[in-house]
Amino acid sequence: MASPSSSFIGLGWRTLWRDLRAGELRLLMVAVTLAVAALTSVGFFADRLRGGLERDALQLLGGDAVLASDNPTPAPVVEQARALGLASVTTLGFPTMARAQESQGGASRLVALKSVEPGYPLRGRLQVSDDAQRPGAPTQDIPAPGEAWVDAPLLNALSLGLGDPLLLGDTQLRVTRIITLEPDRGAGFMSFAPRVMINAQDLPATGLVQPASRITYRFAVAGRPDAVKRFTAWATEAVAGPGMRGVRVESLDSGRPEMRQTLDRAQKFLNLVALLAALLSAVAVALAARGFANDHLDAAALLRVLGQSQRTIAGAYVLEFLLVGLCASAVGVLLGFAVHHVFVLLLAGLVESALPAASLWPVALGLGVGLTLMCAFGLPPVLQLAQVPPLRVMRRDLGQVRPTSLAALGLGLAGFAALLLVVSRDWKLGSIAVGGFAAAVLLFAALAWVAVRLLRKAVSETMAPRWLVLATRQIAARPAYVVVQVASLAVGLLALVLLVLLRTDLIASWQRATPAHAPNRFVINIMPDQADAFRQMLRQDGVAQYDWYPMFRGRLVAINGRAVSLDDYPDDRAKGLVDREFNLSNAREAPGHNLIVAGRWTPDEQEAVSVEEGIAQTLGLKLGDRLRFDIGGVASEARITSLRRVDWGSMRANFFVMYPVAHMPDVPLTYLAAYRAPERPGFDNALVHAFPNVTNVDMSATLAQVQGVLAQVIGAVEFLFVFTLAAGLVVLFAAVTATREERAREFAIMRAVGARASLLRQVQRAELAGVGLLAGFLASCVAVAVGWALARYVFDFSWTAQPWVPLAGAAAGALLALAAGWWGLREVLRRPVVQTLRSAAQE
Repeated sequence: MASPSSSFIGLGWRTLWRDLRAGELRLLMVAVTLAVAALTSVGFFADRLRGGLERDALQLLGGDAVLASDNPTPAPVVEQARALGLASVTTLGFPTMARAQESQGGASRLVALKSVEPGYPLRGRLQVSDDAQRPGAPTQDIPAPGEAWVDAPLLNALSLGLGDPLLLGDTQLRVTRIITLEPDRGAGFMSFAPRVMINAQDLPATGLVQPASRITYRFAVAGRPDAVKRFTAWATEAVAGPGMRGVRVESLDSGRPEMRQTLDRAQKFLNLVALLAALLSAVAVALAARGFANDHLDAAALLRVLGQSQRTIAGAYVLEFLLVGLCASAVGVLLGFAVHHVFVLLLAGLVESALPAASLWPVALGLGVGLTLMCAFGLPPVLQLAQVPPLRVMRRDLGQVRPTSLAALGLGLAGFAALLLVVSRDWKLGSIAVGGFAAAVLLFAALAWVAVRLLRKAVSETMAPRWLVLATRQIAARPAYVVVQVASLAVGLLALVLLVLLRTDLIASWQRATPAHAPNRFVINIMPDQADAFRQMLRQDGVAQYDWYPMFRGRLVAINGRAVSLDDYPDDRAKGLVDREFNLSNAREAPGHNLIVAGRWTPDEQEAVSVEEGIAQTLGLKLGDRLRFDIGGVASEARITSLRRVDWGSMRANFFVMYPVAHMPDVPLTYLAAYRAPERPGFDNALVHAFPNVTNVDMSATLAQVQGVLAQVIGAVEFLFVFTLAAGLVVLFAAVTATREERAREFAIMRAVGARASLLRQVQRAELAGVGLLAGFLASCVAVAVGWALARYVFDFSWTAQPWVPLAGAAAGALLALAAGWWGLREVLRRPVVQTLRSAAQE
């Protein structure tokens, strides 16, 4: 006699083979494969990216440890590094304008200038080339005095070649090499501008370093691990002490976040989309498993009649589902591995293509997610089959939910939620996704139940058409099934409608948030003795309206007489604000594009400042507080007399803190101008030629660069949305076909008593269209609410949904439901009546 274990194993294999041939597991396998592929594609990408960053950590920093500051590196830091026997180099970086000679066209371009000294870089290797057509080669040299090394795009922009002169400020340097790899560059805002690297000896001759210049000094050290560790510990403690404001110890995660910030945001978007695909797949698995259980009522009852124990039947179905989950998960892992290469291609330039191989963690994660999906949402209804009495099949009902099924459901749901939180790598993101999904399902189910109740009362059986009466009866006869169908369809449609809104209306609203005639040029570092000539040049070229403000740098050192400390602020943004120098300004009258929301701006009021309301909230400032700034070594104390609301998307000149006076005589300052450049060709080149020390930021070009990067991220997110779309369509198909057999029996009875096929076709279409209409309307309303919240609290602009969105969503839901019904239910009306009734009689 066979043992119980061999009995359920043999039975499980036989039922698996039979169900595979019958196609009854197809929907389950597709749903699990989609979820695993979506999650593992992001998992493989993140795993390889993390490995690459860890591999290149020291190269990205440019040393074993780096201190960055807004002013020259403090002497104690340099002395401590020397005392510990560490090698050190200092680099300076800031944005400025580079230009060609007039004989070569005189074109100008915003560049990221970097001065280096012998020994740079301490970690990693520069790669340069002497021919734009050849790949770069590692070098231990730096630009010699009088030379400049540049990125290849700069040569194209300025129509220059190797050996040509490049004008920087008041000096002229010769371009000798092309930079192909700069290990410690990062990927910050200015790093998207072409690099110009020069020798530190040439920097003073440029005249570009001015009192108000925003220069970043980076002091890198390298040496023995124990000495580096001692230096890092000393520096971390020292920067928290007095006299070291603005100095920060850099690490890959905290000090050089530029490259990681862009990629982390992209990864969060990808994680969110992958989570959505997994959650939709969970709904599809639950619906498909319920249909599977209904289809196997007869087989389970027959096994009970033949003497199979409940344990054997349960073991057979558990084995079958585990094998299906394992197989579908393996396919999903392979698909995810292939898809992650597409992410690397779509994000080319942001990530290095030569990333290290992925670990086995994404593989384990994918298999775990797939098996958990099957256990959490597939097994509970199937486990009830083992406890179905032989007579229960006559009622076509699984009966009351058994404790075993409830336990499997509870453990599976907890495990699935925990896995999704791990996958999200962000507790807040994961909680919002999982919690929001559950809330949406409950909301849709409740609204669907109310709609079914209202429908029964709204349709008059005496006055309404016969097909509508029959369709209403069909819906009212199965309220629970209708609620499940509407909720499932609405969840799938919610993802699709939200995608459409995000890709069209919200992006269009963001673009409209920037005025058509907003300034597209920001010019900084205008010296006081150049102010009159600069403004005269603007007037001569027809620029009549422009923002013109003095600008000087100051560090907030005390609030109400109490010294500012980073430990006073738990928020990272607040820490960053008080640890840096502000760009301050002054004006007798309040800027016309700023709104005074509290207090009063009094012209020429002494010892007064006006503060932007956002930074006031972040730092906990209020009217009447006294602020002390260190401005170039001079203390300036003033009282907050007004708060301003600033529209940072207006592309106007704005400042966090402004003094309401016309002149600040004791402050080293430069001027800032913001205007819309005239259409005259060569205007920018002529301006930079006349004032070589200024930095002319072409915001149209800069925004185009940033938008190019964002387009890469959006492309990757949209590509992953294919999985969400597919999962939504699987949910749609599963929801519509969940009651196929019940429909077949009911329609067979109607046809037997004389109902025409055309009438039943109308009934089926009306029922499907009604369910889809309701689901689409509910999904669109919620999508509009979510879109408004994203616009208001994430993208920070006003957005009003078009009134046709719920109507269009309802129509789309009806059409999709009809299409899915046609595909999944087309054979219901084609079955011969005799065959359906004979099958029902045998059951």
